[in-house]
Amino acid sequence: MYEYVKALHIIFIVTWFSGMFYIVRLFIYNTEAGDKAEVEKNILRNQFNIMIKRLWLGITFPSAILTLIFGGWMFYLYGVFPQWLMVKLAFVAGLYVYHFSLHKIYIQQMKGVFKYSSTQLRIWNEVATIFLISIVMLVVVKQSISLLWGTVGLALTMILLMSAIKIYKAMRK
Repeated sequence: MYEYVKALHIIFIVTWFSGMFYIVRLFIYNTEAGDKAEVEKNILRNQFNIMIKRLWLGITFPSAILTLIFGGWMFYLYGVFPQWLMVKLAFVAGLYVYHFSLHKIYIQQMKGVFKYSSTQLRIWNEVATIFLISIVMLVVVKQSISLLWGTVGLALTMILLMSAIKIYKAMRK
């Protein structure tokens, strides 16, 4: 039973992350549509709002709930609470905070409120990448991971991601 629950947990993690990565791209496109002429802006924003709503309510949010359900079930079946799992669960809690921050942006954009620039959203999109790397490394490496090397690796990853955003921004201009 444990392996089936684990497989379902992984499936919904994948769909949840896919949704979080793509939703922010749609937020960026929806924000950038504001720079277009009025007719084009209205057409684009109407289409993006449909896409955003379907992705968020049809895939991303349900996947977050199912990830939690199957993760809790897996934890129950696992029966032990190793130290690496505590650290992983702290990252997972942070991921849910991130998820709800995306929900806040979703609500704002559905109301036609665009508080963040496309550059700010691009940076915010990379937060999910940091959580993904952290969680996968903890699950795969478990107790073998060093706090020092884990922290250094995360810092280098963040520097790399921020550099990539700056390079992309420069190339767009």
